[in-house]
Amino acid sequence: MIETYQEDKAGNRIGERERRIKRRFQIEQEVRYKMLYGQRIAETGVGKTTNISSSGVWFSTENMLTSGMPVELSMNWPVLLNDSCPMKLMIYGCVVRSNEKGAAVAIERYEFRTQGSKAFQQPGIPAPVELRFPS
Repeated sequence: MIETYQEDKAGNRIGERERRIKRRFQIEQEVRYKMLYGQRIAETGVGKTTNISSSGVWFSTENMLTSGMPVELSMNWPVLLNDSCPMKLMIYGCVVRSNEKGAAVAIERYEFRTQGSKAFQQPGIPAPVELRFPS
């Protein structure tokens, strides 16, 4: 028996019952990924997130990713901390599904990192200038 189905742009089967427990948010941001092989980086790439929840993320990829492989994702968070400080979201997880459109990652842990606020950064200190007054 051959099963046929249609997929939406996130690779989800259309008409299939939703099995996810966590709410997904439609956040489109550039994401950088690193496929890890032990302590080594096996592959890197850039894509774009389509949706994200506290337990998983779907994003476009440059190549199909190997299911079961650990992966590290990095993306700029679209909301500023205290309306002034940009943040980066780091996601550590495992590829659970991949096709030619993108990959799904099950999130094992995540952390937000601040990137420093422009309001709090010190302006560059100019080099000392020697002043000479006419005698």
